[in-house]
This record gives sequence, structure tokens and C-alpha cells, in this order.
Amino acid sequence: MADSVHLNRRGVLFVLSSPSGAGKTTISRMMLEADGDIALSVSATTRPPRPGEIDGVHYHFVDTETFKQMAADGEFLEWAHVFGHRYGTPRAPVEALLATGKDVLFDIDWQGAQQLYQEAGPDVVRVFVLPPTMEELERRLRSRKTDSDAVIAARMERAANEISHWDGYDYVLINDAVEECYGEVMAILRAERLKRRRQIGLIGFARDLIRSVPDADKKL
Repeated sequence: MADSVHLNRRGVLFVLSSPSGAGKTTISRMMLEADGDIALSVSATTRPPRPGEIDGVHYHFVDTETFKQMAADGEFLEWAHVFGHRYGTPRAPVEALLATGKDVLFDIDWQGAQQLYQEAGPDVVRVFVLPPTMEELERRLRSRKTDSDAVIAARMERAANEISHWDGYDYVLINDAVEECYGEVMAILRAERLKRRRQIGLIGFARDLIRSVPDADKKL
């Protein structure tokens, strides 16, 4: 049996966005548990840690002045204001992950997705997850029992704004059943990994195949 052929590929910058409560965090966790070739980009934020959150694991928690300086120094791939706080994607850790052959998963909103695409173009794959109904979205938010009515109302208003940007994404999915939606997300990831433009060395490999047949290149 011939040895298997493995071509290196360029990493995928995989953006998963959704309104709060539509399922992106659950699906992200499922992806990371199932696939060792993708790693989560940990965002920096100026908001205070919530109970149980660990600095460097869930977020990089920084003060506002530090965040502003990082932004001024070009240390973010993208950043935005969300609910009165700043969130941003540090550039260096993402580049380090790509250098090790990992794909990188981004849990960011439409503003961040747009900025990231402007920075990295065709390496970015953007997936937006919709709730089946707004009533179901509100039910999911209330079932968390972590937010006041005022906060939930603000999240619902923001959700409507975020959903209005659905057409800025490459793929749009409806999360009616989380297992099914997760399967669709993984199918997208597998297909994107196989795209021709991401296969490093494919041109040379194909040419070598042709040259391995005597005089074949002369007939082409």
C-alpha cells in the first residue's frame, strides 16, 4: 500500500456569531471538545470578570487605559464596544496558533467579523446562527436566570440589530436543534479546510504527478 499523502494547508479563521442566547457558545464548546485542530481565540475585555471566569482562559481582563493603548499599537485584529465595555482579539496569539497549524475559532459579533475579514480576507469563514423565533430566544435568555428584565430587554434589542447584519456572513444557520446545527457547522469547517486555495503545495504536487508519466507533460 502506498504511503498516505498529506499536504499542509493554511489555517481557517472561523467566525461563529449569533445574538446572545442563540447558541454560539454551546456550539463553540462542542467544536473545541470534538476537534483538536481548532483552538479558541481568547478575547481581551474591559468588563469585570463574572463569577467563575479565569483570566487568560475565558478572557484577558484589562483596564480601559491598557485596552486603548493596545488598540493604538495595532495589537488587535478587531475590537468593538459591546454593552458599555470594550472587547478585542489580540493579534499575537492568533498568529501563534496559525503558525502551529491550528485553525482559530472566533466568538465575536458582526462588527468584529467585518473587521477581521478586512484584515485577513479569504482566510476568514463567517457563520451566523439564528434562533428559530424571537420568542424562543427570549425564553432561552430568561432560562439562564442571570439577567434582570432590563438587561434581557437590552439583549433582545441588540439581537434584532445583530440579526439585521445576517447578509454579511458566508453561511447562515437556524439553531432549532443544537445537535443538528452543530453538525452543519462542522460540515462547513470540513469543507472549508479542503478548499483548493488553502492547500499549500497542491500546484507542485499536481505538476509532479504529471511529470511522473513519461512524456505526459509534452502532450498537455
